[in-house]
Amino acid sequence: MTNPADKDSRLHTTLLGIPMQTPILTASGTFGFGEEFADFVDLSRLGAVVVKGTTLAPRRGNEGNRIAETPQGMLNCIGLENPGADVFLRETLPRIQQYHMQVIVNISGSTAEEYGELAGKLDVPGVAAIELNVSCPNVKEGGIVFGTDPHALASVVREAKAHTKKPVIVKLSPNVTDIRVMARAAEEAGADALSLINTLLGMQIDIETRRPVLGNVTGGLSGPCVKPVAVRMVYQAAQTVSIPIIGMGGITCWQDAVEFFLAGASAIAVGTANFTDPAVTMRIADGLNTYLSAHHIGNISELVGKMELG
Repeated sequence: MTNPADKDSRLHTTLLGIPMQTPILTASGTFGFGEEFADFVDLSRLGAVVVKGTTLAPRRGNEGNRIAETPQGMLNCIGLENPGADVFLRETLPRIQQYHMQVIVNISGSTAEEYGELAGKLDVPGVAAIELNVSCPNVKEGGIVFGTDPHALASVVREAKAHTKKPVIVKLSPNVTDIRVMARAAEEAGADALSLINTLLGMQIDIETRRPVLGNVTGGLSGPCVKPVAVRMVYQAAQTVSIPIIGMGGITCWQDAVEFFLAGASAIAVGTANFTDPAVTMRIADGLNTYLSAHHIGNISELVGKMELG
C-alpha cells in the first residue's frame, strides 16, 4: 500500500526555496483566500495559494456588471475588491494558517512607492512570497500600465525588492508587443520569478441595448480560449530569462499543465477552471502523477523546458 505521504513524490518541488508537495498553485482572484475551497481541495497538497489581490487601503471594486461569460472563457472587471492589507494581516492570515498551505500574496498599487510599502507590510511570517500585479494604472505617470512599460515595470520591481526579504514574483501582462522585453526588464530589476500570463484585454457588447456588457466597458479575458497565447508567451519568456516561471492561462486539465511544463514553466497556476470545477487542482495533480508514472519520469522537474523542436 502506498504511503499517503508519498502520494505526490513525483511532484515534489522547491520553488524559490519554498518546499511544495506539488507544483500546482492557484491563480490570484480565482481562489479567494483558499479557505473557501477547503471542502473540495486538500489545501496542503497545493504548491501554494496565491490569495486575491491586496491593496494598501480597502477597495470596493468596480460598479456595474463585473463578469461576463464568453465562448471558452470569461471576462471580468472586478476592480481589485479587497479588505486591504491591514485586515488581511490582522484577521485573514492568522485564520488561514490552520490549513498548512503556502501563502503567496498578490499585491497592487497605484505608484511604485505603494508597491514598496505593501511589500514591506507583508514581510511577515506566514507569507511565503509576494506576487506583483503590474496590470494597474500608474497614477504618477499619467495612466501608464506598469506591465506594458519596461521602465515603469523595473521601478516597481526594484521598489518591492528594497522593502522585503521575501521572494518577489512578477505577474506579467500579455497586453504587450513583445513579452520577452518585459520578462528581461523584470529579471534585470531583481525579480526572483515570473508568473504569466495575466488576462488579455477584451470586451463584449449587448447587441439589443448596444451597451457594453461590463460596467467597466473592458475587462480581462481568461479561460481555455487564452491557453495557446499563454503557452507561447511562457515559451518565449523561458528562452529569455534564467529565473523560474509559473505558467498560467486556460489550464483546465493535466494535459494542459504538461504543455506549460514542456514550454518552460517550473510550476503552474490554475485560475478560471476553479469556478467550474472547485476540485480541478486535485484532478490535475492525480493526472500528472499518472502521466509521470506511465512515462517513467521520476520527478516533474524533468519535464521543464523539454519541448522538442524539429
